[in-house]
Amino acid sequence: MGKITGAQAIIKCLQEEGVKTIFGYPGGAVIDLYDSLMDSDIHHVLVRHEQGAVHAADAFSRCTGEVGVALLTSGPGATNGVTGIATAYMDSIPLVVLTGQVPRHLIGNDAFQEVDIVGITRPCTKHNYLVSDKDDIVSILREAFYIARTGRPGPVLVDLPKDLVASLITYPEKKPIRMQNYQPTYEPHIGQIAKACKLIMKARKPVFYVGGGVTLSDAGGELTELAKKLNIPVTMTLMGLGSFPGSHELSMGMLGMHGSYTANMAVSQCDLLIAVGARFDDRVTGKLDEFASNAKIIHIDIDPTSISKNVKVDVPIVADCRYALRAMNKWFDAEDSFSIAEEAARHEPWFNIIKEWTEQHPMTYKDDDTVIKPQYVIQMLDKLTNGDAIITTEVGQNQMWAAQFYHFNKPRHFITSGGLGTMGFGLPAAIGAQMAFPNKTVIDVAGDGSIQMNIQELATARQQGLPIKIAILNNNFLGMVRQWQELFYNRRYASTVMDIAPDFVKLADAFGAVGLRATKKSEVEAVIKEALATDNTVVMDFQVNPEESVYPMVPAGKSVADMLLV
Repeated sequence: MGKITGAQAIIKCLQEEGVKTIFGYPGGAVIDLYDSLMDSDIHHVLVRHEQGAVHAADAFSRCTGEVGVALLTSGPGATNGVTGIATAYMDSIPLVVLTGQVPRHLIGNDAFQEVDIVGITRPCTKHNYLVSDKDDIVSILREAFYIARTGRPGPVLVDLPKDLVASLITYPEKKPIRMQNYQPTYEPHIGQIAKACKLIMKARKPVFYVGGGVTLSDAGGELTELAKKLNIPVTMTLMGLGSFPGSHELSMGMLGMHGSYTANMAVSQCDLLIAVGARFDDRVTGKLDEFASNAKIIHIDIDPTSISKNVKVDVPIVADCRYALRAMNKWFDAEDSFSIAEEAARHEPWFNIIKEWTEQHPMTYKDDDTVIKPQYVIQMLDKLTNGDAIITTEVGQNQMWAAQFYHFNKPRHFITSGGLGTMGFGLPAAIGAQMAFPNKTVIDVAGDGSIQMNIQELATARQQGLPIKIAILNNNFLGMVRQWQELFYNRRYASTVMDIAPDFVKLADAFGAVGLRATKKSEVEAVIKEALATDNTVVMDFQVNPEESVYPMVPAGKSVADMLLV
């Protein structure tokens, strides 16, 4: 085979890795790459801001389990993508982000649109590269995909000097990737599995606490099998929603700062906590020394640095969640002394307590026919989509209401920024999700503040012909901050009132989308039905109760059992 340009080699390598869709924004440093893209079958989605490109690639990955790819130019193009990279890093999402760089001889000279993006992103990437030799382009790119998708997934950045991209190279044959200092552990230690299973058999009040790792490892089936087999209730983190069916009788919903009363009380009083693919985040644990203080703790995670990092555990299991849960299922299937009937009888008093908590304190709100309650909007979205839509969110109250009142029964259907809490995530994420699944209903649940962070991506949705639906819970506030100001700052609403906001219906029309508005509760259902029946991008503006708050709520520094209720 003759020599090809670095740009052609990069595109060939992307195709070799199975990439069919990338998200990006062109510029001088990547113009050769864009030219080569024209000769490929890779579909490029032109966004309107580089942050949107990385968020869309992130959501594409969350929905499909594949590595998302973003292509950004040098300088401000690269720095505009940093928030998206940090968002993916915090939630362990596999991405490869390609950035253009000035020619090698200009690096360090403060050249036009030069920035040390490798240095900037070192704290928020799993790994990153500045390619310095043209013959390393393909091998580094292959390695980047391998690192992004294996072990604990994460974003990998590859910085590409313009002169290397334009140079001629010989495309190398593909070889197995071996990295001496990077060898993730997938299979669990059988002795640790036995220890864990024996603890489970002794427990009277066990709880499964599952996080995003279950979704990322596609372990939902193994988790559901084990929970049903053992009759153990399940609570999920924000990132874990959908990994266990939300409408199942064993589901207690989300735990933590805005989790259900049942989930928080169960974790507080359990005698065994089985943590799977979760990292004991502060929004989950509340006051650390009172979190599951009476429980033995089993922790399954592929990242050994996450185990006993925040909470000391009794049985650590370093492994891929799917492999570990599969091994536990096999252990119980082979255990002569295990009986489902006996297990159910042993847990019956615990189930009765949990059932009583749920009956006394369901996930609810004070309904009012004179205003639109945001929780009611989410309930209607759930009802009218049969709980089968892919839901993306912005961040804040809208995110919490979506997590609380939409019943996620399938994994990879709740796409949200967990660890970083990035406003502006939802709209580009909806674009990425719809590109991944053109025939699915995709809805971005948004606030009127956060939707304005990346509102320009309406143009991207329209250019791609995407029928995404945007449900704005419009309260004319930065709602979550306002809620804290109401509760803890004597209603001193410092810079949280959105005095001037666009007319979202007119704005939708300006982009060639459809704008709908509901100002009364009686209009909500009709607006949602019309939106779902419309084959176009739709913006729904729900004028909700301005001072509605998210409950339950655990105040900062309190135990998760110390909840403020409705």
